[in-house]
Amino acid sequence: MCIFCKIINNEIPSYKVYEDEYVLAILDISQVCDGHTLILPKKHYDNFLDADLQTINRCMNVIKILSNKYKKILNSKGFNILNNTNEIAGQTVFHLHFHLIPRYDENDEIDISFNRKKPFDLAKIHEILK
Repeated sequence: MCIFCKIINNEIPSYKVYEDEYVLAILDISQVCDGHTLILPKKHYDNFLDADLQTINRCMNVIKILSNKYKKILNSKGFNILNNTNEIAGQTVFHLHFHLIPRYDENDEIDISFNRKKPFDLAKIHEILK
């Protein structure tokens, strides 16, 4: 059983900030900032690609609820919503989860950047993807 399933089953303690029949939200044990939260479906899916749309929508709804709550209570100015799917993308726990990361100012220690190292052909990529 995965670590998140154990948390969902109350076998491992956590700091719950939201819970309903389908979704659990807990404070991340490795806080990158105040309020860094993990949103997990209670049903186990290895990742985003394995989950059904209803489950993803339920998680997104909780993310929206918590974002509005954190904006009021924590006075956050914005949010990053992050999901890593598969090891190549940084997934280390293979239970679908989303990170809700409140942002407070441009000088925080969080750095999410997109740095393309080689040129690309948008027209070619577009043709492949359509």
